[in-house]
Amino acid sequence: MNWNKINRVLNKIPLHLITILLLIIWILPTLGVLITSFRPIELINTSGWWTFLSPKHSETERFTIDNYVDAIVGYRGSDSYLEACASESPPIGFNCNISDLINPRGMGRSFINSLIVTIPATILPILFAAFAGYAFAWLDFKGRYILFAILVGLQVVPLQMTFVPILRIYANVGANGTFWGIWLFHTGFGMPYAIYLMRNFLGTLPKDLFESAYLDGASHWSAFWRLAIPLATPAIASLAIFQFLWVWNDLLVALVFLGGTKPILTYQISNMVTSLGAGWHILTAAAFISMLLPMIIFFALQRFFVRGMLAGAVKG
Repeated sequence: MNWNKINRVLNKIPLHLITILLLIIWILPTLGVLITSFRPIELINTSGWWTFLSPKHSETERFTIDNYVDAIVGYRGSDSYLEACASESPPIGFNCNISDLINPRGMGRSFINSLIVTIPATILPILFAAFAGYAFAWLDFKGRYILFAILVGLQVVPLQMTFVPILRIYANVGANGTFWGIWLFHTGFGMPYAIYLMRNFLGTLPKDLFESAYLDGASHWSAFWRLAIPLATPAIASLAIFQFLWVWNDLLVALVFLGGTKPILTYQISNMVTSLGAGWHILTAAAFISMLLPMIIFFALQRFFVRGMLAGAVKG
């Protein structure tokens, strides 16, 4: 009997149990929210999501997309938006046509606003960080190590400390309540970590590769665009995931600089429930609407994620 093999298997059991336990802790609530988002309001109010597994309730259990439609158009009522539009008296404030998709009370317009905020706020810091990372890694200029140390230190500055001074500056230049104002804020606070990651990744690239390019007459721009950027794809993808998720899920910054004038998804989700508690059943659908795009982005770029994460831990 191979006791060493048995010992290796037994030693892995605690790790496997912990992994399975963590998966259950994460998946079970998510599964419950997902199932609830497809249940009609009358079943949500009378029974838990797990009852759909019971043979007693399996015949009466049904699934519907009414919660998602209500969340997108912003309808809150005792019935669903589709039922209300099918009745003789349409709901007040709704046209019961495609124009309701961008109703200010719904998730449709806030989804567009979130895209307008998130896409530039993801691209800009990555673009600037790529230039700065190349400069810190391959350009020899006086004080670059001091500047890089200061840059790394800026990561510990809480963004809440800057709200008041930046709000005053924005008020003087007319940037409050504008998209470009929140783009600049997210870019500024996203750059320290982005530059740190890009510099460390680019610093690990073979020095001979760049020296050969310079000897062949390549400029720094050519070396940056044709060598550094293609080789830095894992770091760029990792940064894109982090920055996109941070901006997409942000509420505080958007609440301070945009408020309710241009509501984004996180702000609009908080308004799904009225002060009297009506409409809470559509929160589950609203949550999955907000999760859809980040999940697509993550799974599309996840093959670069581990390589990009390791890049930030390597000393250049």
